[in-house]
Amino acid sequence: MENRIYEYLEKLEREKDIEILLACETGSRAWGFPSPDSDYDVRIIYRHKTDWYLSLSEHKDSVDLMYDDNLIDITGWDIRKALRLLYKSNASLIERIQSPIIYKEKEDFIKDIQEVASVLYSRKATIFHYLGLCKRSLSEIDINNEYKLKKLFYALRSAVACMWIVENEIMPPIVFTDTLEGITIDSDIKKRIYELIDIKLGKDETYLHSGEKDLFNYIEGCIDLAEEKAKELSTGDKTYNLDNFFRTIIKETV
Repeated sequence: MENRIYEYLEKLEREKDIEILLACETGSRAWGFPSPDSDYDVRIIYRHKTDWYLSLSEHKDSVDLMYDDNLIDITGWDIRKALRLLYKSNASLIERIQSPIIYKEKEDFIKDIQEVASVLYSRKATIFHYLGLCKRSLSEIDINNEYKLKKLFYALRSAVACMWIVENEIMPPIVFTDTLEGITIDSDIKKRIYELIDIKLGKDETYLHSGEKDLFNYIEGCIDLAEEKAKELSTGDKTYNLDNFFRTIIKETV
């Protein structure tokens, strides 16, 4: 499948006349708990030639494509849009620049953008993002009936990310177990989460689960603590000159 992804990325560069700065995996494969039938969520950051940015007209600054009967999902942002989102500590962008699965990277791009992200990183903005995801995921689960296990993991991942942000100054990792190992958590809860990871790795996306009252209580406790602490968190250095970083990137084109 990776070879197909590489082919689609090269085709995209040719057809759109762009250069991909980063192409990586997100979603459950990057989080570390994919189902056997999980699709491929490929996310890209790309740049146009310099003249593209020197226009009075506004151009489309994103791509959204599906391949192989929706098994491969390739979406992404132009570098200018990506940096505008980075300035706001967009959590989706923070995740993808830390992805462990890289399909394509312009030399040193990840290192450079991670350095910028660490300066701009707003714990407050990021925790509100994960709080919203956590609450929304919980609202989609009826704990008195069977539910999709992946829905529980969406809530768990967001809850654990909230706890990381409360306890740590740096950005939360994208890999779920890395985040889990970096927070204070009851040993029995952690053990059960690892058991559920093993279950999910062997079950299709449609697998229905039930129970786990202790985990739902844990998630609700994370929400309560995150809401209590959110307003006290730092917001990042908004004096950083992001324009200089942007100009450096687009000046490398011809």
